[in-house]
Order: sequence, then C-alpha cells, then structure tokens
Amino acid sequence: MSHEILELLAEKKYSAVKQLIAQMEEADLAKLFEELESEEDTDQFNRLFRLLPKETAAEVFSYMEPEIQEKIVRALTDTELQHILDDLFMDDYVDLVEEMPANVVKRVMQNSTPENRKLINQYLKYPEDSAGSLMTNEYVYFRSGFTVAKAFEIIREHGVDKETIYTCYVTSLRKELLGVVTVREMLLAAPDTIIDSLMDTNPIHVHTHDDQEEIAKMFSRYDMLAMPVVDSEGRIVGIITIDDAVDVIQDENTEDFEKMAGMTPSDDTYLRTPVITLAKHRIIWLMVLMLSAMVTGAMLEYYEAAFVSIPLLVTFIPQIMDTGGNCGSQASTMIIRGLALDEISPKDFTKAWWKEIRVALLCSIALCSVNFIRILIQYHDPQVALVVSGTLMLTICMAKSLGCILPILAKILKLDPAIMASPLITTITDAFSILVYFNFALWYLSDRLI
Repeated sequence: MSHEILELLAEKKYSAVKQLIAQMEEADLAKLFEELESEEDTDQFNRLFRLLPKETAAEVFSYMEPEIQEKIVRALTDTELQHILDDLFMDDYVDLVEEMPANVVKRVMQNSTPENRKLINQYLKYPEDSAGSLMTNEYVYFRSGFTVAKAFEIIREHGVDKETIYTCYVTSLRKELLGVVTVREMLLAAPDTIIDSLMDTNPIHVHTHDDQEEIAKMFSRYDMLAMPVVDSEGRIVGIITIDDAVDVIQDENTEDFEKMAGMTPSDDTYLRTPVITLAKHRIIWLMVLMLSAMVTGAMLEYYEAAFVSIPLLVTFIPQIMDTGGNCGSQASTMIIRGLALDEISPKDFTKAWWKEIRVALLCSIALCSVNFIRILIQYHDPQVALVVSGTLMLTICMAKSLGCILPILAKILKLDPAIMASPLITTITDAFSILVYFNFALWYLSDRLI
C-alpha cells in the first residue's frame, strides 16, 4: 500500500491518498515518511503530512524518528505545530524536546501552552534514565469514596485525552496513591459500589528516580499495562505505560549487544549513524584488544625454541585459542543474559561457577576425545596428541570459568556485565592457552627439544 500511496502522491491524486492513509495504522504511516525522507522528496513529504487526518497526525508524529520529526517541525506553520503539540501525550512531548536541536526546541516551547511548558521543565529535571523522565501525566484517577457510577462519569468526561483508561488510580485529597482499580472490576460491580472496596490497596509502584531498566523488568515480572509513579511523599505524579517499557527493553538490549561486541553504544539507529561515528565507537576497543594481543605475541616469541624443535606444535595454536574463545563466549552470553533477566544474582556466584565447570568438563571430554583420535590418525604422534588434548581441556575449563566469573564480578562492582563479553574473555583466554600449551609441551616433550 505504501508504494501505491507514493505513486498517487506523484500523480497528485490527493483524495485517493486520503482514502488509503485512513486505512493504515499510525506506525505504518510513520514508516512511509521514512521512505519519503530517504528519497529526499521534501515537497511530497510535507504534502503527505498535511493530508493526514487531524485526529491521527499527532499519533503518527509520535512514531517518527527524531530526524523526521525535526523536518516536520521546521516545515509546519505555528498554527499547525500548535495543533500537533496539543494532541501529543506528555511523554512523547518530553521526548521531542529532549531529541531536538536547541533552535527547534525554542520554537516548540514558543508554541506550547504555559501549562505544558511548566510540565516539560519539571520532567526535564529528572535524570535521563529515571522513571520521572519516562512517565506521562495523562492518567485517570478518582478520589477515595467515589462510587462506580461517579468513576465512569469521570472516565467518559476525561478519558479521551488519557493514555490509558483501563487502569485507574484512587487517591487521597493530597493525591497520595491509595490503590488501583481496573475498568473490568468496575464493570462487574453495581453502580453504587464504593471503589475503595474494589481497589488493590497495595499497588505496585515506582518512584520518580528509579532506574528505567529496573522498571522495565517489573513490567515483565508482574505483567502490567501501566505503572504508577510516586514522589518522595507517596503522591502519584504520573504513570509509565507498557509501550514505553518495551522501548526501554529494546534500547537496553541493543546497548548490551553493542557492549558485548566491544563497541561504544550508539544513541541512533545503524543506518542513521555517520560512518565516522561508527568508527569512533569501535576504534577504542579494537585498539585495546589489539595491544593486549601483544602479550600473546610475546609469549609465542618466548617459546620459539619449542615450536622450532617440534614444528607440529604450531599447527594446533589456532585450534586451542579459538576453542577457548568460543567456550568463554558461550558461558559469558548465558551469564550476562541471566543477570539481565534477574535469573542470576551475585549471590549465585558459586552455584553458577560450579555449573559451568561441570559443563566445561563434559564439553572438554567430548572435544578432547575427538581431537586425540584425529591427531593419532593424522600424525601418529601420541605425545603431541596428549599435550594438545590436555591443553584443550584446561583451556575450556578456564574459559568457561572466566565467562562465568567476570560478568558477575562486574555486577558486584556496579559495572555493566556486558563489557565482560567475548572480546575481553577471548583475549585473556588466548594468553592463558599459550602459556599452558607451551609449558606443558616443554615439560612433557623435553626429551624431544633441541
């Protein structure tokens, strides 16, 4: 359908375009603007936005990437911009102000209502990754003592401007959070029922300065659609909805993947990040890992006499190093994921390490057996086969131990466990495997050395 809309725009068949976009979801329309933006067709881009129904324009705008939002804001008149801003939910409004350059923010604030300007300034005071920066003030609440009938009157009157009406909150006169009640519970109750008798009096909630990653985990743990946010005095100041929690989970997962690959996390999408930025994010870790590999090189130089005497030993260096790196990567991936999902905690250190050691022993028995037989068949040298297989077993046990220990240690030190992923573990494992391999060879094969 998007291709058809682009063709109709080019042919200036605007009534047909309106009919088609009325059938599309807001998120899909936002993707359509990305296609137009990539083609750098500014006229069609602006024209399509003005063809959007007024009731959906703000929703489509909220789904857009910051670069496209900036382009829209620059193209709109003050009146058009005011209509969009008035229909935005507060959390999307705050995100817009945070993402835009200073000159665009100035124009946005100039076209905002005094009430919204006050709220935005208040929200911007919260730390970037806190509940306060993530919440919205568009929620439904009732005073303690209201009946179900009165509650539905409030929902019908004010619910159209709220992010969710399914979960509602009961407060005191000072807006202290007393409980949570759902529309389902009220629908099943008599109209004259007091909502205090229906509400959950011990609602799960978060505080304004709580970390957003922990909040996202709570959404997953308790299967919630919305989470109330309270201040230091227990007064409800906003809610966080499930769509925002999903965005946080996605962003945190992306950040972890980048750290695990040895890169500095990026705030933008891959295709929108400049080449020079991508390079800068990768160079530091690559430089550290490259220089650390000099340790392995120095070890190879130190043990030069061993592989000069028995050149066959050199053949198995890549196999030992790669196997160690792969084993460490497997262990660290499982542990980091477990830490991220709260399946593993630092107190589980001994239990996790013991499990990985047993896994390492089973893996090493299988790998070493196959390797020992292969070397016997191919090279007919049982001594070298024993040295290589023995080194392989020690390397696998060490690599899986490191893959378990380092992420948990990072967690204990209040660091991100993702930084202890495969690049770092592989580098340490390489040095260890060379050290074990040639010391074992020098001891066991001493009678064959020159």
